[in-house]
Amino acid sequence: QVHLVESGGGLVQAGDSLRLDCTFSGRTFTANTMAWFRQAPGKERELVALISWRGDNTDDADFAKGRFTISRDNSENMGYLQMNSLSPEDTAVYYCAADLRPWLLSKSTNDYTYWGHGTQVTVSS
Repeated sequence: QVHLVESGGGLVQAGDSLRLDCTFSGRTFTANTMAWFRQAPGKERELVALISWRGDNTDDADFAKGRFTISRDNSENMGYLQMNSLSPEDTAVYYCAADLRPWLLSKSTNDYTYWGHGTQVTVSS
């Protein structure tokens, strides 16, 4: 079992930056792929970025490229999403997720077993 808790969301203005944190607990020594997803009102949940267990492989959604950076620190049981140049279109609930098949590096919500409860990010214009 892996427990995930997101933090760091809030209300910011367009152009601002925000860092989201994901705290792991439980089976923290089990290799996993970590990902950030987001879901805006009336829209499906979508991948923001994912990162491999060792942090040497990442994949970003097109909208995240050049603005968002995913990272992790396994020694601290933490994952991060640094978001820069935020726009109102980034307004959503952001979720941290983990998949205990680290070779998969999946972009699909269906492949992630463990999820946090989400943190709201609201970007005003």
